[in-house]
Amino acid sequence: MIFSVERLGSSHFNDMNGIKEERNRFFNSFIIPVAFVVVMWAVKAVEEMFGLDFSFLGIQPLKKEGIPGIFLFHFIHGSWEHLLANTLPIIVLGAMLYYFYRTIATKVWLVLMFSTGLFTWCGAGGGCHVGASALIYGMAFFLMVSGFIRKNKGLVVVSFLVILLYGSLVWGLFPKYAVENNISWEGHFAGFLFGIILAFFYRKEGPSNDNEDDSDEGDSDDDETADGEKPYWDVPEPPKEELTVPRYPRGWRRG
Repeated sequence: MIFSVERLGSSHFNDMNGIKEERNRFFNSFIIPVAFVVVMWAVKAVEEMFGLDFSFLGIQPLKKEGIPGIFLFHFIHGSWEHLLANTLPIIVLGAMLYYFYRTIATKVWLVLMFSTGLFTWCGAGGGCHVGASALIYGMAFFLMVSGFIRKNKGLVVVSFLVILLYGSLVWGLFPKYAVENNISWEGHFAGFLFGIILAFFYRKEGPSNDNEDDSDEGDSDDDETADGEKPYWDVPEPPKEELTVPRYPRGWRRG
């Protein structure tokens, strides 16, 4: 009975630790996206409070003065409506990226920021390009594609969820629709392109596929149980002499 109580207490303790770890992981996944959004709002607030215009820090394609915008254009928005439209997707997609792909999330985030900015600076048309939508497209298409190529059922569900929530982003890839609405379709296309490229590039890092998980679990089951003890079937073979039946002289009987 004492043994059973100890096992029950240990199991309950492990469950509580697991719940706490998941809760911490969930809240930690919001840190970077929320911090990013805070900077976006702070930049817009400073513009409004002091009557400034930071659009000159956006991307001006193929111009020397537009080079700083390769990184900075994500934080600058043309209006409060523009900022509001990008706020929730940054938080939602960013949190999903950091929750499900936490070991590679920062690398994906930074590479998307730089690659989409550089692509827009090199290949976009005239004007000044601002806004975080290129990063949004990058994260969305990374999440959409990555789950399928990893063959992980949980991540496939995430992919379908992103498609359900943000599948309409595809309209922003068409130049005719984008130009009519004063949208930088080149930035959107850069996010679409590099999101897919990074999904394939990092396919062997981060969460594994279901087959690998099953294989790993099977290997661990063969070696030891969850309590760290050898399984009942893995019993060492007794010495050979113990298996030998002794021969006694005729007429002897064992008592």
